[in-house]
Amino acid sequence: MKIKSLILSLLVGISFASCIQNEPLNAECDILSCIVEGDILKMDPRIENDRIYLMITPSFDLQTTDIVLDFILTPGATIDPPSGTPRNFSEPQTYVVTSEDKQWHKTYTISCNNDGITTEYSFEHYELNSNQKYYIFYDVINDKKQYIWASANAAFEIIGGKTLPEDYPTAPYPFGVEGNCVRLETKSTGLAGQLVKMPIAAGSLFIGEFIAKDSMKDPLSATHFGVPFSFIPVRLKGYYKYKPGPVFTDGNNKVVEGETDSFDLYSILYETDDEVKYLDGSNFLTSPNLISIARIKEEDKVVTDEWTSFSVYFKLQPGKTIDLQKLNEGKYNVSIVMSSSINGDLFRGAVGSVLLVDEVELVHF
Repeated sequence: MKIKSLILSLLVGISFASCIQNEPLNAECDILSCIVEGDILKMDPRIENDRIYLMITPSFDLQTTDIVLDFILTPGATIDPPSGTPRNFSEPQTYVVTSEDKQWHKTYTISCNNDGITTEYSFEHYELNSNQKYYIFYDVINDKKQYIWASANAAFEIIGGKTLPEDYPTAPYPFGVEGNCVRLETKSTGLAGQLVKMPIAAGSLFIGEFIAKDSMKDPLSATHFGVPFSFIPVRLKGYYKYKPGPVFTDGNNKVVEGETDSFDLYSILYETDDEVKYLDGSNFLTSPNLISIARIKEEDKVVTDEWTSFSVYFKLQPGKTIDLQKLNEGKYNVSIVMSSSINGDLFRGAVGSVLLVDEVELVHF
């Protein structure tokens, strides 16, 4: 019996070892987290597919001082240059991540900016994302690209099916007030969208970041609004055109008789702290951290095919003030948000609603 037990134990051990040896190596090659050494960041690093954007404090000299980055990668992956390598980021730098099985590679471009953000937006600068599926917008300040704009195009790529980049919900449009503008259109997501209770996708653009991996399970939390802002915003102004789609539907894709779609366009200023790093689609109007908001009133919105100016002043929330010391310390974030369907985040709206926006300015002192 002892011999039989010994043989059985050996066979089980060999089988277990064989299972371990035959387990495939990881084929993923992603940067999960980027850690910047030293207290030089104004906000957490923004990782979007193959691009990482770092907003650095203005006092840091990008020209003469190297930055040291450490990375958390998918299990088994390696990165070149390796974590801890000092590099000069006066120009964007690239990193190559290789999967554990050595079969896959992904090149990340990491850029830094310590100039703050521009406050005039003409939407003249855009490019295709890394897989050439849809457009992303960026600004240029001191000859450097600044990626502060985000949209839900990445979610539409998942459920909206194959389409041309210019037919995504958020895309550039050549007939602006001057040059190009941004075109936001509410789109149907087809059968796939209906199956996951997301029958429409509103065109949207906002200052912040969109977390695509969260968009399918919790769409409201996928929109992270805002970047650090060291001025007091006074007014939001610009130009728009708007035409609602013909048939309004609810979140179950049922026609709602008598209801007409409407757009949304607003800016918010809010305070950040150890607990609140950003506001999202679930709390941008209700968070106690909200300081002030400038939002077009429903009665001031018009359906028009002519460029129409808007100008809305920021209003402090009840009991709120702006602390100048916190302002100088970068404790406030600002965002501008626009959508072709005001309730598109709840998947209520009309397919075919189109909002064009151009020459937006965030007036401040």
